[in-house]
Amino acid sequence: MILYITAPSPFARKCRIVLREKGLAGRVEEVLVDPYANAPQLLEANPVVQVPTLIAGDGLPVNDSPVICEHLDEIGGGPRLLPAAGPERLRVKRLETLGNAALEMGVKLVLEMRRPESERSPSWTARWTTNMGRALDALEAAVPAPDAPLDMGVITAGVAASWIGFRHPDFGWAEGRPRLAALTAALETRDSFRATAPA
Repeated sequence: MILYITAPSPFARKCRIVLREKGLAGRVEEVLVDPYANAPQLLEANPVVQVPTLIAGDGLPVNDSPVICEHLDEIGGGPRLLPAAGPERLRVKRLETLGNAALEMGVKLVLEMRRPESERSPSWTARWTTNMGRALDALEAAVPAPDAPLDMGVITAGVAASWIGFRHPDFGWAEGRPRLAALTAALETRDSFRATAPA
């Protein structure tokens, strides 16, 4: 299997963490690509040229980080990161969705700042910044204690907080969010998180 990634991508980082937590790192080759240059192998696998993209065991591509992570969770070893059904699955998916929402707002802000200054939208920048903060506030209210079992919601919450700190250092994501800060600090001590820190 092949996982196409970029080093800074938080969505790719989620998949890379799952690879390591599920004992799949030796079975999946991580390949750095440049989506903005339309890397040919990525374009062939994903029509919108986005990372992460997984070439699964059957040779077919799998796109979108939640789908990739769920597939890796199913084929890997160890405890399930996403419960198969019921209220626990819904709880984990809700937390995962909040983390993804915070990341999506943060990514929009990064892309906006890459536009020429004359083309940037102050109103959209303000909206995305506000929404990113709201999503982090929702995570603060929903995250478990730092010693809670690892699951996809917990992973996504930690990845979101640390990536926002990396890409938006002036935002101060941890201010007023002690539960999220404690969880993220605990996660960043795990081998899977240390090995995939954004760069």
